[in-house]
Amino acid sequence: MQNKAKRILALIGIIILAGLYITTLLLAVFGNENTQSWFMASIACTVIVPIMLWVISWLYKMLKKDVSDSLTSDHSEEDQENQ
Repeated sequence: MQNKAKRILALIGIIILAGLYITTLLLAVFGNENTQSWFMASIACTVIVPIMLWVISWLYKMLKKDVSDSLTSDHSEEDQENQ
């Protein structure tokens, strides 16, 4: 399941970055007054988006690990009570 989540996050990141780059390119070609702002946003998102996706995947892994640890400890306590 974790590999599937990583693939989905990677695909979301690719779509966001590609959309931002295409928008910046189109604004540059058509000479919009916001082109420089979009270019700066593209540069910032090139760094921010992958970092945010890594944080989300890290949190997912940690939360998943905590849930499985609590389930395992619940079962071991029940086993001890039954003995």
